[in-house]
Amino acid sequence: MQTVRQNKICSLIQQDLGDIFLREMKPVLGNSLITVTRVRITPDLSIARAHLSIMPIGGAKQEDIMDLIEQNRSDIRRRLGLREGKQLRIIPQLEFYLDDSLDYIENIERLLKQ
Repeated sequence: MQTVRQNKICSLIQQDLGDIFLREMKPVLGNSLITVTRVRITPDLSIARAHLSIMPIGGAKQEDIMDLIEQNRSDIRRRLGLREGKQLRIIPQLEFYLDDSLDYIENIERLLKQ
C-alpha cells in the first residue's frame, strides 16, 4: 500500500513524463502517441515504474518505440530531473513497461460479442 507522499510523487512523475513524451521527445520517438497510464514508486523512492500505452503512427511498432524509450532512458531521467529538481532530492531510476490493459479489454469485449 502506498503512502500519501508516494501517491503525490507518482502523480507528479506521471504528469511530467507525459509532458516530456508529448513535447520534448517528439524528434526521437516520432509522432507516436505515448500515454503514461500509471506510475508506481518503491517505498524508498529510488525506482519509479511507469506503464506506457503506445499508439504507433506511421510504420512504427510498439516494440520498436519501447526500444527507443529504453535507449533514451537516461535522457528522459535527466529531463525529469530538470523539471522536478526543486521538489525531489533524488530523481528515481525509471523502468518502463508496456501497458496492455486496452488490448485485454478489447479482447474481453470481442469474446462477449460472440
